[in-house]
Amino acid sequence: MSRKIEIDPLTKVEGHGKVTIHLDDSGNVSDAHFHVTQFRGFEKFCEGRMLWDMPVVTTRICGICPVSHHLAAVKACDDLLGLEIPGPAKKLRELMHMGQFINSHALHFFFLAAPDFILGPDSDPGKRSLIGVYERDPELAKKAIRLRKIGQTIVDMVGARPIHPVTAIPGGMSRPLSHEDRFHLIQDIREAVALSGLAVDTAWGILERYREDMPSLGCFDTQQMGMTKDGVLEFYDGPLTIKGPDNSKIAEFDGRDYLTEIGEHVEDNSWLKFPFYKKQGWPEGIYRVGPLARMNISERIGTPLANERLREFKVLGVPVNENLYYHVARTIELLYAAERAQELLRDDDIVSKDCRVRADRMSGEGVGVIEAPRGTLFHHYQTDDDGRITKANFVVATEHNNRAIDLSVKEVSKGHIKNGKLTEGILNRIEMAVRCYDPCLSCSTHAIGRMPLEVGLYAGGRRIDLLRRD
Repeated sequence: MSRKIEIDPLTKVEGHGKVTIHLDDSGNVSDAHFHVTQFRGFEKFCEGRMLWDMPVVTTRICGICPVSHHLAAVKACDDLLGLEIPGPAKKLRELMHMGQFINSHALHFFFLAAPDFILGPDSDPGKRSLIGVYERDPELAKKAIRLRKIGQTIVDMVGARPIHPVTAIPGGMSRPLSHEDRFHLIQDIREAVALSGLAVDTAWGILERYREDMPSLGCFDTQQMGMTKDGVLEFYDGPLTIKGPDNSKIAEFDGRDYLTEIGEHVEDNSWLKFPFYKKQGWPEGIYRVGPLARMNISERIGTPLANERLREFKVLGVPVNENLYYHVARTIELLYAAERAQELLRDDDIVSKDCRVRADRMSGEGVGVIEAPRGTLFHHYQTDDDGRITKANFVVATEHNNRAIDLSVKEVSKGHIKNGKLTEGILNRIEMAVRCYDPCLSCSTHAIGRMPLEVGLYAGGRRIDLLRRD
């Protein structure tokens, strides 16, 4: 008889989600889906907040990528207030952003993804973690921890807190970087560049061992979206590019115009919406974001070591669609973030006290766009004459990838589950396909993704009452 398998909860991802797999009478997969099961409603309770609160309030959306929300929020405030911030302030913000990329990418690759490869996808799940990596290769584990610490230290020294920074304010930065902190970070960042190069080597090495498994862990065509500037990879500021499955450019637009370019589809199996490129419609217009998409759409990277690694990556073909190459792309970005942080720290503007301008108005509408570690992030605010938020909208990186993750789950499930035969290793491979995207489910479930909202009351397996809100 047909049956349903659940992976609940998904492990080694941020937030709460699950996978359901439906088997037919022969024990083969008839359908499978990725579900985001948590609900937070962050947009709604931002209404009524004062504009200048938003860069601090929105960091609480996530403890892994708070800098991204901090900076997207403050960029939306700058846009709403019509402010052009000083150059040193922009460089300080970018430095903090690079610190988060170092921390987040090192965390995901070494702590969450690499154990599946270093120890093997069929290894003991009790040891398939950084602890198991430490037992296998203590020096590699120590270097991974050290690399993440350097990223956190940058965020701490620039943002005044290592987790939820507070120094980016409408109009710039609330304080400059001290000469003492700059000196300390310059020493650290040299080490981070070397360790990031090791991360790229590690990613290439372990994926070479699993090259034959690449297609079976998710490989399909989609559009790709990310931020570039004249074809060069960009994380902080620049137009958004969408390229098609053949890598031809099909759109380039200012992120402030996202509502005219991107639509959001709703399905009843997830709290998370499904964005798509409007001109192609649903589902033809689905796209991916994040490290793999950014490597595919970028022609160059602005730092020498990472650019050389990009050239190696392009040898694989354009575009690269195998999910597991997200990990290689992620480590190349890690190297870029370390190199770019080094460039910024060597620039004397980084300690300039010219880091703030004042605002003369309170009402308006503004959009902030940034590339978060997981992909493109939008914050969009409207305010009244007192500067109070009347409407907020967030479109978060994992939301952009929602359909691609769903398709990956279905493809991997169908490829591995035959005749009802299941092992823990097979289920782990399905989770590995999800982990390629490094999803942040807490970030993504910022608004109701399906309506109506239903609450059922059950007794003895029978529904006896239903509360429904349309």
